[in-house]
Amino acid sequence: MHTIILQFFRGITGILFVFSGFVKLVDPQGSAYKFEEYFGGDVLNLEGLIPFALPFSIVLILTELILGIALLLGYRTKTTLWCLFGITTLFLCLTGYSAIFDKVTDCGCFGDAIKLTAWETFYKNIIFLMLIVWMMIKHDQIKPLFSKNITQPILMASVFSSLYVIYHVLTYLPLIDFRPYAIGKNIRAGMVYQEDGEIPPVHDFYLESETDDLTDVILDAPKAILMVANHLEHVDGEAWKELIKLSNKATDKGYLVYLLSSSSTALVSKTKEENTLPFDVLFCDGTTLKTMIRANPGILGLHQGTVVFKENWKNIKEIKW
Repeated sequence: MHTIILQFFRGITGILFVFSGFVKLVDPQGSAYKFEEYFGGDVLNLEGLIPFALPFSIVLILTELILGIALLLGYRTKTTLWCLFGITTLFLCLTGYSAIFDKVTDCGCFGDAIKLTAWETFYKNIIFLMLIVWMMIKHDQIKPLFSKNITQPILMASVFSSLYVIYHVLTYLPLIDFRPYAIGKNIRAGMVYQEDGEIPPVHDFYLESETDDLTDVILDAPKAILMVANHLEHVDGEAWKELIKLSNKATDKGYLVYLLSSSSTALVSKTKEENTLPFDVLFCDGTTLKTMIRANPGILGLHQGTVVFKENWKNIKEIKW
């Protein structure tokens, strides 16, 4: 009976870590944003690490995936369990700190796929830490499923395939979009408060010029294209050339076309002048823009507030009108 319980704990823990790594794998930039939040001055005050948020994200993704797979395969069980103990203890401390001091409301442990509060994540980590300790005590009863000649190539293939997925996603867009701005989602519907008063998935969504709020105008438009460049200083000249071509083509087809950014007015004016941009720039909250699309710049097509396509500017030729 104890052996059955042990194998059950092993399966649950391994699957949890694989799932946690997978939902981050399809959107590594989202995990990087979460690291930036933790490194911020009002949380851990480690702002010097913010430029390294993406590498930290990639390391975390690979670590969770490989440890989860290794546990399921029974590969070097003692070492794997000690690593799982260490990473879970670290998560426990971080989420405990977040919960007690109300610093980070969503830990991001399951990306955007499953939202947990800091306290929910804290209790989840306590449970899994207990399971890991139990397996550490009984580690000699966890037998490998295959020989090393089979297991090691599986782990190596997992690493290389994960790195390829990360490269592809960072070059284009997440393979799976769990956010409220995914293709097929209606932004206005996402802004509606439910009867329980819970904050809706789309909030802080406003599109403003220097004089007007154009949010309703754009969400009511039958055809609109929003080009998102959260940080204008990081957009290169080639991207602007492609966006100008896109703007001209879209305007000819009757689309409303705007560029969204959270950059300063001075930087917006400088960018428009230097690149002779033919479209207007609207201001929007930076966090909202990072949630809308994981690209700088990226393109969203809307039909009466419903997202009909999303593309990284590098894939701009794939847009279907």
